[in-house]
Amino acid sequence: MDSKRQEEVFSKIISVRRDIHQNPELSWEEHTTAKTICQFLQEHKIKFKKNIAKTGVVAEFPGPPGVPSIALMADMDALPIQEETGLDFSSAHPGVMHACGHDGHTAMLLGAALLLKKEDTLPAPVKIVFQPAEEKGTWALAMIAEGILDGVGMIFGGHLDRHYKTGTVVVTEGAVNASSDTFTIEIIGQGAHGARPHESIDSVVIGSLMVMALQTIVSREVDPTYPSVVSVGRFDAGTASNVIAGRAKLE
Repeated sequence: MDSKRQEEVFSKIISVRRDIHQNPELSWEEHTTAKTICQFLQEHKIKFKKNIAKTGVVAEFPGPPGVPSIALMADMDALPIQEETGLDFSSAHPGVMHACGHDGHTAMLLGAALLLKKEDTLPAPVKIVFQPAEEKGTWALAMIAEGILDGVGMIFGGHLDRHYKTGTVVVTEGAVNASSDTFTIEIIGQGAHGARPHESIDSVVIGSLMVMALQTIVSREVDPTYPSVVSVGRFDAGTASNVIAGRAKLE
């Protein structure tokens, strides 16, 4: 590809990424995002199917008959987070933000579609899959049920990572990220006035000890050659600053 064409594609990717970043949508609500994707594909005369598993979009590029397809995949939902970046294209939706890079993933996949469109022949058919609800973890079964993997021999996804310099592509063998299993621990103690701690069973103190103790699962209970992590992401307790909490919850 000549440098002028590269600059055109790069400019389009930046533009659509910023548009999507400014208009984030939560899982299963990606209607505007899907519309943006469809308009982009339509503008560049790329055939696609929409409304797959509600808001998913799939574009297809033909290849030799009888050859399994290769699928390229990108997620497109955002997170329930308030953006505080101060960017010119910050989220226009309070409490919703593309904090996990799915706007970039979608834009990159649209860029890949432009590159594939330029090719006269491909060694295999290619499916471009824009998936909803990645953050909910419920998209896969819904889209598979719609047949997106029919005839697919292999599927590739990617993820932005700020730990590497721009322009770097990193590939590793085996698992990359931890799978999620959740836990909830409820501590039931005894509330009391903050000035009379001896009359309480302080759930905050108990919970604090548990948070520290949970860290020893990885450091002392798990084989150190086996990748693992335990994190307490939520600690809820108390109703007032001068009252010792009788209940606490760790998640």
